[in-house]
Amino acid sequence: MTATLIWILVALVAIGLYLSWTAGRLDRLHARIDAARAALDAQLLRRASVAQELATSGVLDPAASIVLYEAAHAARQAEEEQREVAESELSQALRAVFAEPQQVEAVREAPGGEEAARELTEAVRRVPMARRFHNDAVRAARALRRHRKVRWFRLAGHAPFPLAFEMDDEPPAALVDRAA
Repeated sequence: MTATLIWILVALVAIGLYLSWTAGRLDRLHARIDAARAALDAQLLRRASVAQELATSGVLDPAASIVLYEAAHAARQAEEEQREVAESELSQALRAVFAEPQQVEAVREAPGGEEAARELTEAVRRVPMARRFHNDAVRAARALRRHRKVRWFRLAGHAPFPLAFEMDDEPPAALVDRAA
């Protein structure tokens, strides 16, 4: 009888340790999502800021400046529910303004344009990477949260279900080709 109770106690302790380890893993995944989201937000803000700065610099023609400025401003001011759409529209505006390599060359030839073009190129290249890191962390957390043990024992606590950040993040070909 005593041996049976000891084995039951050992089994319960092992199950408790396993559930505790799983809860810790889930907590680390949620922390990774938060860090990746902060990095994504920083890259999106940097891209919008550089685009807005370039739009107001006088280097671009007036129509391109207006299109780029409005899209960058909308991306910076967007509420969380509209953020993905606003960032996608900024990507589309960047592709429209920098559709031709001649436009990039015109920016580079202007005073201070070389640095502005370099900053914009770096910004548009980093956004897809940051979004990919964020979405990978979300995918891993979702996969773990789908397990029965996580649902049955409520190991996720009150953490909201993680959502991926879906947007059009394709960079302008003229900027990427030039940098490569």
